[in-house]
Amino acid sequence: MINSLQGPAPVKIMASPGSKTALQMNALVYHGPGKKAWEKKPKPSILEPTDALVKISKTTICGTDLHILKGDVPEVTEGRILGHEGVGIIEETGSAVTEFKKGDRVLISCISSCGKCTYCKKGMYSHCEKGGWILGHLIDGTQAEYVRIPFADNSLYHVPKNADEEALVMLSDILPTAFECGVLNGQVKPGDTVAIVGAGPIGLAALITAQFYTPAEIILIDIDDNRLEVAKALGATHSINSTKEDAIVKIMRLTENKGVDVAIEAVGIPATFEFCQSIIGAGGHIANVGVHGKSVNLHLETLWSKNITITTRLVDTVTTPMLLKTVVSKKLDPAKLITHRFSLENILVAYDAFQNAATEKTLKVILTNE
Repeated sequence: MINSLQGPAPVKIMASPGSKTALQMNALVYHGPGKKAWEKKPKPSILEPTDALVKISKTTICGTDLHILKGDVPEVTEGRILGHEGVGIIEETGSAVTEFKKGDRVLISCISSCGKCTYCKKGMYSHCEKGGWILGHLIDGTQAEYVRIPFADNSLYHVPKNADEEALVMLSDILPTAFECGVLNGQVKPGDTVAIVGAGPIGLAALITAQFYTPAEIILIDIDDNRLEVAKALGATHSINSTKEDAIVKIMRLTENKGVDVAIEAVGIPATFEFCQSIIGAGGHIANVGVHGKSVNLHLETLWSKNITITTRLVDTVTTPMLLKTVVSKKLDPAKLITHRFSLENILVAYDAFQNAATEKTLKVILTNE
């Protein structure tokens, strides 16, 4: 998710001598490529009438956070609090917030939407002229004890009574991202053969939501046997470890040399995007979901005559209300993607587990602010 929009300028919060502790919080702070720290930061406050201040209950780590730490998202500047997912409790609201009040439990969207600009009126919340993907990107994010949420009425969702908060954290980003950027953009249809390249959390979320449309086959490709086993348990009809067999040859054999109808790229590196170009069939869709920090080769010499559609997209979260209903009704269970749980203060340990997913068998982690 890359957005060139400039967010609000940082504001310094001055504490009186007797209230310094009250105005401090702990947060995960980015200090340049490869550098992060769990440290004290000023507690955020209401800056605009449309803001809400949320005390984080649960948050998580995203693959995009790892891209930031690699230096793939240069808009993220030193000192930024990372994170764009979570659930929490409203601590304070601005004077213009009408849908939420102190004490409400809320789901935080990874996308902030003013609801009024040209892009918001088109449903392209990701390109909101004043918002979009700004949390943990252009403004401080959710891997902290507190977070300021701009445009709260359009960027938060009420958490239903007795809902599983851990499952709802998956609705902040990975479920709508996989569904909108992968499944909807890929135009998955009944009877399709779908290949999902990358069995990480986003790829597995695409696998779960693709089944809304009853494709005939869903093929998961990854280099991690554990993740491929999880994919099979979640409904994949075939799994391929591309380090142990020729994945292109196997897919062509499975499809009688026709290629797949939909290829969802859920990794974000040149090799996986090129792989999708190699397996797509005539009339097929390549739906890019991964965050790409390097250029890739587009093989028009082979694709020009195949009626191929290639799509890119930032998640707009327009499907979050529908996905929320399916999770609350237990028609969809994204909690199956959670493998590790930590207290928020142990976030550095959680990052180690997330970054070493192959050895730790990590998918999504849940961080609880206790």
